[in-house]
Order: sequence, then structure tokens, then C-alpha cells
Amino acid sequence: MFPSYKVKVTGLNPKTKYILLMDIVPADDHRYKFADNKWSVTGKAEPAMPGRLYVHPDSPATGAHWMRQLVSFQKLKLTNNHLDPFGHIILNSMHKYQPRLHIVKADENNGFGSKNTAFCTHVFPETAFIAVTSYQNHKVSPIPRNQRAWGSLLICITQLKIENNPFAKGFRGSDDMELHRMSRMQ
Repeated sequence: MFPSYKVKVTGLNPKTKYILLMDIVPADDHRYKFADNKWSVTGKAEPAMPGRLYVHPDSPATGAHWMRQLVSFQKLKLTNNHLDPFGHIILNSMHKYQPRLHIVKADENNGFGSKNTAFCTHVFPETAFIAVTSYQNHKVSPIPRNQRAWGSLLICITQLKIENNPFAKGFRGSDDMELHRMSRMQ
């Protein structure tokens, strides 16, 4: 997931163990398209896949651990493959989603299976997003490295995302490779 979800956790008991989980649920029942520099509704959403939970890899950990620094969900993986066997969270492209953070008090077995398990859910509306499968803007062409001077007005958002997104490796490489890949998307 890029950009990755990061959260500052406060108010936990420092000695109690907690499990942090995330799920991503449909934000509405629409399908979207991006045209004329804006998102617009194009129809009804496809049926949502059964939800999957992502358990933060540090779980279970004490409240002190979770509150020490920002908690990053950078290892959370998204896919549009409905047959995904790897436990990634399955989303439909061009649909709007809302991440939800769940903080669960771990039971004596460091799990959370009991119906009496204490938990809370946090939703931050500003983290809603529309899932896309690739950089599809045909008007964007990569900027050759020799023209990327500091302060250059040529740098565009898509290029920055490609350069900084660890999951966009297929769009990086030599300048010739970048131009070829981007031209194939037109």
C-alpha cells in the first residue's frame, strides 16, 4: 500500500499486550473513473470480496511498545487478484475504500478469539482512497534523469510516486526502459 498507513497510538496500558490489525472496507457503493482531472462516479460498485484482516507483524506487543513511536503498516499488501493465496487484502480497482485500525487487547494466549475480548476500532476519514492498479495517465511521460535539476518545474506527481513507491519497481530503470514502459501504457 502506497503511501503507507502510519499512526501514533496513545492511551494504552504500557504493560498490557495488544494486537493491532487493519482491514480495508468499501467506503461507498460506487465505481469511479478519473477524467478531466477529477474523480467521478461511473456506476454501481462490484461486489466486495470477503474482508481480510492484516495483523501488524509486531503483534502482540505491550502498550509501551505501540506508544513508543509511529506504527507503520508499510508491509500491508493490496491486490486486485480475487484468487490471491498470499493473504493480501483484495480490492476492486476504481472503487473507494476506507482503512480501519483495530486495537485488540491480547488474551492470556496472546490471541483474540474470545467474544469477551476488549477492542476498539479507529476510522480516519482522511485515509479513504480509490484503488488503482497502475499509473494510467497517458499524458505523463518520465523526466530524463539529466533534466531533473533541483527545483525543476518538470517533476510531476506521478513521476514522484513512481520514484518513491517501493512497489513501482517495474516503472523504474534506465531512461530508455522508463520511456518504453510508459509508452506501452498509452
